[in-house]
Amino acid sequence: MAHGILTGFRAWPAWARVAAIYLAARIATTAMLILAASLAGPGSRHGAHATPLDLMMGWDAQWYWLIAVEGYPAELPRDETGLVATNQWAFMPLYPMLARLLSSFSGDYRVTAVAVSVVAGYLASLVLHRLLRRRVDDAAATWAVAFFAAGPLAALFQMGYAEALFLLWLFLALDVLVRRRFAWLYLLIPLMGFTRPGVLAFSLLLALYGIQRWRDRRRDPLPVGHVVHIVATGLWAAVVGFSWQVLAGVVTGDAEAYLETELSWRRTWLDGDDGGFVPFEGFVQAAGIWFPYWGVPVWFGLVALVVLVASFAALLLFDPHVRRLGIEIRLWSASYVLYLLAVFFPQSSIFRLLLPLAPLAGALALVPARPWRIGVLVAGLAGQWLWIHQMLVLGNAFYQVP
Repeated sequence: MAHGILTGFRAWPAWARVAAIYLAARIATTAMLILAASLAGPGSRHGAHATPLDLMMGWDAQWYWLIAVEGYPAELPRDETGLVATNQWAFMPLYPMLARLLSSFSGDYRVTAVAVSVVAGYLASLVLHRLLRRRVDDAAATWAVAFFAAGPLAALFQMGYAEALFLLWLFLALDVLVRRRFAWLYLLIPLMGFTRPGVLAFSLLLALYGIQRWRDRRRDPLPVGHVVHIVATGLWAAVVGFSWQVLAGVVTGDAEAYLETELSWRRTWLDGDDGGFVPFEGFVQAAGIWFPYWGVPVWFGLVALVVLVASFAALLLFDPHVRRLGIEIRLWSASYVLYLLAVFFPQSSIFRLLLPLAPLAGALALVPARPWRIGVLVAGLAGQWLWIHQMLVLGNAFYQVP
């Protein structure tokens, strides 16, 4: 009987199979959120009477809500030392504005914000299947969607965060790049850029992609039209990536408004250090905090970081499962990790920021053994509960920031 059900499921169209998987994953996440809310005590971040919706609208979701209600400050808030304090300019406008627009129908921004994430998460899952299906068989692509929809960070598909919407634009952009329908990138790049930071990594991807296409031009012809689009969209992504800094500067009258706002979060970890932004410095600074906290020498931690980055590079270059995903996904993964190394100050939210590497789930799904695939799925669900419990139920310690 089970075999018959499985055979029937495989015969469904892709959108229906993805919908069934995504719905099952959302039911599992909802159950976890209900349980998590019941476990919230007086000492938890959301209080003893927290509801699942409280958990869904915690942390950064509050900033997006504030943007929807008040917009962005024309005058930057400052602390007692005169440094820029945390404010809305760190968050992009597309997600909260879309949720606000749709809330005119629902009457409740919170419900609409979560609904936007849920719908965007399904559409992102559907595009991920389409993207991976170009390189792997249908079974592997379907399992990869299951890993994605039920993974450790999948609660974000039911939270007032912009991640799901960003992933939708990203997967669409990768898909049209694989299909070489470059014209769509002129639309998708600003959609990405005004949903979440990260479009500069896509600019780097296009630069590396152009170099790769040039190297392979004898085997894979490179028409002039492709060259024009690759260069133009790469520059377009760079312009979009820096445009928010320019806009923040124009509105506030402070050219450093965006960078100072981003640094305001970092300074809470660095005892108010008023230094400016230096690329790649964040990981070095964080090493001086985290590794002593773990009882590990800083130098050892830095060596471990180098080894980890080198291992990831080797994975992208040589692992046969990853190589099967195609050059576009591999170059995106390399570009995005390099971007994070350049701009991010690592703390517990790094797990959330790694979510754009989700297409690599296709490599996990390429291992055909069913026990392996089920094991990965179960591990993802277990990781999701751990993340929900630590970040949403508790979330009171400096290492519990989602």
